[in-house]
Formats: sequence, C-alpha cells, structure tokens
Amino acid sequence: MSYNSPIPLQGHQIPDRVAFHRRELGDILTLYGRMVSAGEWRDYGISMLKDVAVFSIFRRAAEHPIYRIEKRPKLAAKQQQYAVIGMDGRILKRGADLKQVLRVLEKKLIRVVE
Repeated sequence: MSYNSPIPLQGHQIPDRVAFHRRELGDILTLYGRMVSAGEWRDYGISMLKDVAVFSIFRRAAEHPIYRIEKRPKLAAKQQQYAVIGMDGRILKRGADLKQVLRVLEKKLIRVVE
C-alpha cells in the first residue's frame, strides 16, 4: 500500500494520509499470523490518517486494541517513525526499522514449556 490521492500544493504533491507500504504490511501480517496461530490475537484494524498509519491488534473484536503499531513519517528524524504502543498508551518500542520494533511483540511468542 502507498499514499492515496495526493493534494497539489504550489506545484508539489503532498499525500493526504499516511499508509503502510506493501513490505511493511508484509512484516506486520507475518507476525500477526504467527500470533493468531498461537491463539494470542484474533482481530486487527488499519487506520490511515493525515499524520499517522495505525495497525491495531485486538484479542477480541469488541475490545480496545491491546497493541497499536504506528507509522509517523514526520517523526523519522527526531523520535523514529515506527512505534509499538501498549493498551495503556505506553510506548513499548520505537525505532527506524520496523522489523526491530516488532521484535518487542515476538517475545510474547516465547513460552516456557513444562
């Protein structure tokens, strides 16, 4: 996925909303599929807004998201553009590399077997 319908502004094309690219969605959906198989997650939602793209992860469809994966290109130079945010609004991981940021959620797959 890429940006949708740009808005012309003084000869420049500015996207009207942020979206995840195909490679980014592939990384997110690979992790999502593994977590669904493990029985941890059940549903997701994607929002594409003016300043942020959000992939929300739900344990059940009727609940609030347990995690949000956000892409904020305007923060790329300062705080990094990707972030994983917990249910309580706390930033669990932030970075410039999406795969590195998603590793905070992969740790949830590792369980002790007795």
